[in-house]
Amino acid sequence: MTPSSHTPSHGTRAHSFNSAAAQYAANRPSYPTALLDAIEDLAGHPLTGARVGDIGAGTGIATALLRARGADVIAVEPGDGMATQFRRTLPDVPIVRGDGNHLPLTDASLDFLTYAQSWHWTDPARSVPEALRVLRPGGALALWWNTSAVDVPWIDAQTDRIQRHFGVDHVVQKSGDGSRSALADPTGSLDFAHRTVRWSRRVPVDTHLANIGSHSVFLVNGEESAAAFLAEERRHLIAAFPDGTVEETYNVELLVATATRP
Repeated sequence: MTPSSHTPSHGTRAHSFNSAAAQYAANRPSYPTALLDAIEDLAGHPLTGARVGDIGAGTGIATALLRARGADVIAVEPGDGMATQFRRTLPDVPIVRGDGNHLPLTDASLDFLTYAQSWHWTDPARSVPEALRVLRPGGALALWWNTSAVDVPWIDAQTDRIQRHFGVDHVVQKSGDGSRSALADPTGSLDFAHRTVRWSRRVPVDTHLANIGSHSVFLVNGEESAAAFLAEERRHLIAAFPDGTVEETYNVELLVATATRP
C-alpha cells in the first residue's frame, strides 16, 4: 500500500461527509456523560436550561446529548447531506444552514457554543471573533474531539497503517493539549482550559470498519483505495479480536474558553 499522490483540499475534506451521512450517523461514536460534566465544570455553569448553539452539528450526535441534558439547542450545519440526516434523527430540533466562520446567529444570544469534531474545519481568524460575537458575557466556547487512544497497541498499529496507506498529512497527528490549543486559536486571544475524558465502547468489527471508513481521509481518496484498506484491515482486526468484537478506546480532548464579562 502506498500513500495517495493527490492531496484533497481542506474544503473537499470538510464536505466529504455529506456523501456518507447515513453511515456517519449509524457508526460514529457518541460521547460519555463525563464529557458534559467536564464542560459544565470548566464553564462554571450548567447546560440545563442554557441556550446552546451546536456548530457543525452534522447528524446530531452531540446535539442529542446536549438536548437530553436539558439545553435549549439550535444546530448550525453547512452540508446538505448531513443536515438531511440531522432532520431525520432530530426532527424537533431547529437547524439552520451556516458554518463557524459565518454564524447565522444574533449577537450575545447564547450561553454556550459547542463544536464537536468540527472546529478544525473553521478558520480561527474568523470563527473566534464570530464565537465571541454570539456568546453572552460569561458564555462558554466548548470544543472537543474524540481521539483514538494511541497508547493502546492495536489502535496505534492501526493509526500507523492508515498513515502509510493514505499519507501522514491526512491523519490527525498524535499531539498533546498544548498544540491542540494553539491550533484552536493561533492568535492566542482565548484562554482555553483543557481536560481529557477517557472512555471506550465495544462494537462489532463491521461497525468499527464503517466508523473509520466514514472519516474524511477515506471519503476523499476514492472507493477503491478505501475498500482495499478496509479489506486488509478486517484481517488485522479478526486476528486481534477473534470473537468479532472490537473495544474502541477514546480520549475526548476538551477545550473550554469563557467570553469575558464586561
